[in-house]
Amino acid sequence: MKASLFITCLVDQFFPDVGVSMASLLRRLGVELDFPSAQTCCGQPAFNSGFRREARDLAARFISIFEESEHVVAPSGSCASMVRVFYPDLFKDDPAMLEKAEGLSSRTFEFTEFLVNVLGVEDVGARYSGKVALHQSCHLLRELNVRTEPLRLLKAVRGIELVEMERAEMCCGFGGLFSIKYPHISGGILQEKLDCIRQSRAETIVASDMGCLMQIAGGLSRQSLPIKTMHIAELLAKV
Repeated sequence: MKASLFITCLVDQFFPDVGVSMASLLRRLGVELDFPSAQTCCGQPAFNSGFRREARDLAARFISIFEESEHVVAPSGSCASMVRVFYPDLFKDDPAMLEKAEGLSSRTFEFTEFLVNVLGVEDVGARYSGKVALHQSCHLLRELNVRTEPLRLLKAVRGIELVEMERAEMCCGFGGLFSIKYPHISGGILQEKLDCIRQSRAETIVASDMGCLMQIAGGLSRQSLPIKTMHIAELLAKV
């Protein structure tokens, strides 16, 4: 099976180890990978800010780069949902581009979704010691309807102790530009999430989106809470 890596802006600029972990694991599972080096932003920040023309330009460029890919895999439910859910909306008045957008949408997957639903793999041979809680990121859960896949992958990890976190599906308050536009509301939502994390007694918080983890890690650090954050690709790559 062949797949193209869609390495999102946050991963590319701030968390490259997440991309390395994802690529390492997919190769270990026999996936033939390529990385289109011309890729840039998928256009989500512009789209979320109401700049549809700019978002459409970026989307058209993204489609031209990935339109020949057999599969496209991203370490982010947020960015994958931009391609899957919102590209067709951006080109609804352009039949030729809409066809291309819908074709790419059907071949674009978030990382855990690709592992479980495309490769048919739940046990990737990972090992991790410690108490782990899963944060369900909003776009992954609500826009891609990826609900059980991350947890099924974590349950197969040897040595792990999964702990339940109350309101695991609750937003962390990041929401991309939401945390910048409405910092006080974002901070209030984050505090509720931190309270749930603390009550879970987890040692590590895992999620599928680095935006969520960056928001959570910042809150944990400011309150001097000794709890790690880790992208699920990093955990699953550990053997």
